[in-house]
Amino acid sequence: MAATRSVPRLHTARLLLREWQESDLAPWAAMNADPEVRRHLGAPLTRAQSDASVARFRAEFAERGYGWWAVAERASGAFLGFAGFDRVEEGSLPCHGVEVGWRLARHAWGHGYATEAGRACLDFGFTTLGLSEILALTTATNTRSRAVMERLGMVHDPADDHEDPTAPEGPRRAVVCYRIRA
Repeated sequence: MAATRSVPRLHTARLLLREWQESDLAPWAAMNADPEVRRHLGAPLTRAQSDASVARFRAEFAERGYGWWAVAERASGAFLGFAGFDRVEEGSLPCHGVEVGWRLARHAWGHGYATEAGRACLDFGFTTLGLSEILALTTATNTRSRAVMERLGMVHDPADDHEDPTAPEGPRRAVVCYRIRA
C-alpha cells in the first residue's frame, strides 16, 4: 500500500487552495447540480456523484501528491470551487501529461479567481512537482476557460485538439488543448 501524503496548502492574495473538508460537500454538490456550471461538462451531478468525486480527489492526492484542491476565499473562508491537476494517461487522448483545471461556483465567476488559482497551481506544478510542461483541456466553445488559459500564458496547440468520444454529438464534443512549458 502506498504511503499517504499530506495535502499541501497553496495561498494567493485572495485564495486558499486546501484539503477538502466535510463542510465543502454541500456547496460542491450545489455547484455540480447547477446546469450553468455544468454547461461544458455534461449533465448535472447527483449529491451521491458529487460526494463520490470528493472521495476520488482525496484518494488521488494521497496516492500522487497532487490533485484537486478545494478553493476557498481567504478573507471569509467561503467555498468557491476547485482547482488543481489531473493526469491524462498516454494513449487515452491525443495529448497526455498533467492537466491543470478549475471549476467555480457561479457566484465566484468574473472576479479573477480562476486565473489566480490557476497561477498558484502552475507555480506548484513547475517548482514543487518539477513538471516541464502542463496542459489544459476544455470544450472549444468554453470561451471563459479558454480566456483563463490565455491569461495564464498557455498557448493553444491545435495539433492536439480532438473530439471527446464520450460526449454526445454537439458542441461539447470538440476539445481544445493548451500548453505551457516551465
